[in-house]
Amino acid sequence: MRTPLILAALLAAACAPRPDAPGAPEFADLVFLGGTIHTGVPDAATVEAVAVLDGRIAAAGARTGIDPLIGPHTEIIDLQGAAMFPGFVDAHAHLIGIGLREMTLNLEGVGSIAELADIVASAAQETPEGETIYGRGWIETGWPEARFPNRADLDEAAPLHPVILERADGHAVVASTLALQKSNVTAKTPDPDGGRIERDASGAPTGMLIDNAANLVMALVGAPSEAQKREAFATGAGVYAAYGWTGLHNMSVDPADVALIEDEAGAGDIAIRVYNAADRAGYDAIKAAPRSSADGRIITRAIKLYADGALGSRGAALVEPYADAPDTSGLLMMTEAEVLPFFEQALRDGVQIATHAIGDRGNQLVLDWYEKAFAAVPAGERKIADPRWRIEHAQILRPEDIARFKALGVIASMQPSHAIGDLHFAPARLGDARLDGAYAWRSLLDAGARIAGGSDAPVERG
Repeated sequence: MRTPLILAALLAAACAPRPDAPGAPEFADLVFLGGTIHTGVPDAATVEAVAVLDGRIAAAGARTGIDPLIGPHTEIIDLQGAAMFPGFVDAHAHLIGIGLREMTLNLEGVGSIAELADIVASAAQETPEGETIYGRGWIETGWPEARFPNRADLDEAAPLHPVILERADGHAVVASTLALQKSNVTAKTPDPDGGRIERDASGAPTGMLIDNAANLVMALVGAPSEAQKREAFATGAGVYAAYGWTGLHNMSVDPADVALIEDEAGAGDIAIRVYNAADRAGYDAIKAAPRSSADGRIITRAIKLYADGALGSRGAALVEPYADAPDTSGLLMMTEAEVLPFFEQALRDGVQIATHAIGDRGNQLVLDWYEKAFAAVPAGERKIADPRWRIEHAQILRPEDIARFKALGVIASMQPSHAIGDLHFAPARLGDARLDGAYAWRSLLDAGARIAGGSDAPVERG
């Protein structure tokens, strides 16, 4: 039985006559054959050959359907028995962060506070006195000191520089005493909404600033310039293309950066597809219609929100207190009164919502709020009946909430590498009982949920 053709956007063009040679077929530029070619399409999971025209897949199917597209100048790539797959897409990453990781003090793989201090001391020797030293990527998992770094650790390494080092998860920083002083952060500074200043027994800041509290010192780092952003986008895209990714879902995008990404892609400096989920401030720009570059490779149609923080820095919102810190249950970054009208409007406008939720309370609340919005705006009143809303991370779930993803049609956007990165601290943070609903891919799949797999780079390598 002949394998049915899977038609892509250019199939019609592939079978149409050339305008400069009436009646002649339009031949493919490339044809792949000679191996197992997976399509991802259930009705034709594998095909014998794929034809490419003008950089796009023109047709995929049986050799009898593809061979007529082979012309005198068509390049034939024989897979020689190898497998071919659709392009892999990272469903949750931060493109600018991936690039900046390569351009700034990279703290990935640091194995102890002592090593961290040595790196800061070396950076201080190369940094003019008084200028801020900024780095990202440390994580205390497995460190022999078995604690977060603090301002004293940084003060000893670089007493003449403000030092701000961001944890790998992007939800906490450690700041030196000079950085705190220059930012007017003292024992009297209150915790900001959605953030926490870690304090010692006397009430003085330890230097650890969780979630929104990090904003108290980040003015010392400053926002990257437009030129630095352009370099970061191109660098990050280059890293991903080198890994073999063909696209990424770009989370928490500054709305002003969308045009820069489109420009860089147009100039040929971003060779992967990018699907942007912008910060809430970008809503008005996409509420009428999704934004797309001319070639469709850069698309912006989603808004990214935050319900809570991260587990490692104890910002994830839990139903019960942390097992290793009974005085806290984490942080909530938004309220029902604030977001429910916004969710309802997004349904009417056809805007996809992607909400960060890591803790079991955070996930429970987001599912509750989505459910209320779906009930308030039934499918007939929505611009897109199935809005494909997402929960980013869906990391710690109450077992009773697992079935709700399928029931509500909510996508669980999850990052398998977090289970590895969190391995050494998650049991201590949660206790054994809550691990039953943690990193629950198998349970979600068995319950019929849709899962989008990502890396959360640069939190993880990507």
